[in-house]
Amino acid sequence: MKHRSTNINMTEGRPIMLLLAFSLPLFIGNLFQQAYNMADSVIVGRLLGAGSFAAVGATTSVSFLFFSVCNGIGSGGGIITSQFFGGGDIDKVKKAITNSAYLMIGVSAVMGAVAFVASPFVLAMIGTPEDIMEEAVIYMRVSCVGVPMIALYNYASSMLRALGDSKVPLYFLIFACILNVILDLLFVGSFGMGVFGAALATALSQLTSGLGCLIFAFMTNPCFKLKRSHFVFDKKIFFGAARLGVPLAMQWGLIAVSTTALQLVVNSFGTAAVAAFTATSRIEMLAHQPFGSLGTALSTYAGQNFGAGRIDRVKNGLNESGVLMMAFTLLIWGLMQLFGEQMIGIFVTDAEVIAMGGTALRLTSWFYIFLGVIYIIRGTLNGVGDALFSLINGIIEVICRIGLPYILLLIPMMGVWGIWWTAALTWLISAVFCALRYLAWRKKTVKSGI
Repeated sequence: MKHRSTNINMTEGRPIMLLLAFSLPLFIGNLFQQAYNMADSVIVGRLLGAGSFAAVGATTSVSFLFFSVCNGIGSGGGIITSQFFGGGDIDKVKKAITNSAYLMIGVSAVMGAVAFVASPFVLAMIGTPEDIMEEAVIYMRVSCVGVPMIALYNYASSMLRALGDSKVPLYFLIFACILNVILDLLFVGSFGMGVFGAALATALSQLTSGLGCLIFAFMTNPCFKLKRSHFVFDKKIFFGAARLGVPLAMQWGLIAVSTTALQLVVNSFGTAAVAAFTATSRIEMLAHQPFGSLGTALSTYAGQNFGAGRIDRVKNGLNESGVLMMAFTLLIWGLMQLFGEQMIGIFVTDAEVIAMGGTALRLTSWFYIFLGVIYIIRGTLNGVGDALFSLINGIIEVICRIGLPYILLLIPMMGVWGIWWTAALTWLISAVFCALRYLAWRKKTVKSGI
């Protein structure tokens, strides 16, 4: 049976319509991706209590540190694949698909092993409260075993999105999310497996979505119809993917280091602050999704058009995406201002945690405009292969998240609110640097006559 290709050529058509069509499935998929984390948090918080909820939350920044490396490598492979696809070189697209896989397999295996061994030491180093340490280590170690499983889905989805297909990854992600909730309720609720069961449910769900997505791609997508010659190691493509992927991995790794450093400050305020920070972080990850989806769409859009030599369309795409970004900002700001406490109450029932988290959400929501700027500029620059910027962006966030808390804590009456002011000011400073980098790139293209 012949299947219709779901690949989209983004070098033709109105930029804003292409970005909308591509980013909507991404947005829905990202919401379901966050539902993985939220399902764990809600079920653990409701069934096991605030202590277990805080234990899961204490691992978030550390887990992100290890997972981000795999995400960066997958994104690098996706960028070089999108550039080949935009340039119409399908043979190189197929070689990029296989050589990106070699890179992802090696990196995910190493990161999973390192993360498993290092988990208790890292959690102790960031000052995880003693009363939640045992459960935090258990949850973290099971999650580390699942790194290759998560990498499998990230690889498959990155390759498909590079080809303009944001729908197939969505279908398998929805299935996996539903499976995750079922397994969470089964393992945590029925079998009494605690935080171990919650982490196991997520890992198995990710494995299912990754395998399903990859098998479906091989069966239906013409770019996955590979010959033996496409499996030959290609040094230029392999290291090209690494050249783009490693800075991205370092960027996300540095961001993860910075959030881990911030977690150390959070932990010093006790379990209630850890729980409130965990809840606001979960909700704000949802707030990131419209911006993140638009940024990913711009990365593919810019990659394909850059590969086709259409720099004018790259610039137009960023300009038109600004309208969408502003609309997202106003909508999310309104929701946070009106329903902050109700959102925190989804996770916990503790009145102190709910009050603290609601106030924090109203504070940070005033800075979402800068968050949007970061995502759309970063997506564009990633797509055109500006690898150095990724590293610069990560360094800026590390400096802000490590330095700002200690500066803010010197201000009288700041106290625990310095945690959330740190996040807000980090977005502001990073957005300024993103804008300066993009203006420098535009100036360079003008001078080059591109």
